[in-house]
Amino acid sequence: MRIVIAGGHGQIALRLERLLAARGDEVAGIIRKPEQAADLRDAGAEPVVLDLESATVADVAEVLKGADAVVFAAGAGPGSDAARKETVDRAAAVLLADAAERAGVRRYVIVSSMGSNAEHRGDGVFDAYLRAKGAADDAIRSRTTLDWTVLRPGSLTNDAGRGLVSLAASTGHGAIPRDDVAATLAELLDTPATAGLTLELITGSSPLAVAVKGVAGN
Repeated sequence: MRIVIAGGHGQIALRLERLLAARGDEVAGIIRKPEQAADLRDAGAEPVVLDLESATVADVAEVLKGADAVVFAAGAGPGSDAARKETVDRAAAVLLADAAERAGVRRYVIVSSMGSNAEHRGDGVFDAYLRAKGAADDAIRSRTTLDWTVLRPGSLTNDAGRGLVSLAASTGHGAIPRDDVAATLAELLDTPATAGLTLELITGSSPLAVAVKGVAGN
């Protein structure tokens, strides 16, 4: 497959790029800073420098030509203000969906967050983040032209992946290594029957591939 990842220099994205490249997929990562390109090449991905906060739908659609799937793994990141949660975590996800539709790419997997809710209340930056992510999820799930999957991991850690997860519409709160999030994304991309699902992900007791097969088609 050819897979394009928005937010290609993120911690989950770099892990996913390594996994996909190692299994023989063709991977491109959209990045904002040219100096990030070397890290993507080291991961086996083609770097594409494009700022999703200023790019047009046509700009992004050009990058997506010939892709089999797209993954939205971008985020404004720690230290960013509420305004950038809106322009990156929400608007850039919608832009990628618009571009996927224009380029004829149906498969769209978005990395969301547990607790995402467009109606979430609160005045803090993290509250704004949860609203932005929830609004992005809602926008993606409204698209009948996309085979979307929304993945909502729990608290992210840098622990080594165990390959044992709990994956369901509702898992309860918990943590999950970024390694296991990336591996789950790779498995979801290989499992078209997970389209149309919103899934929470935390560390659990099920082997990852078994967990994905268990939710497929539900």
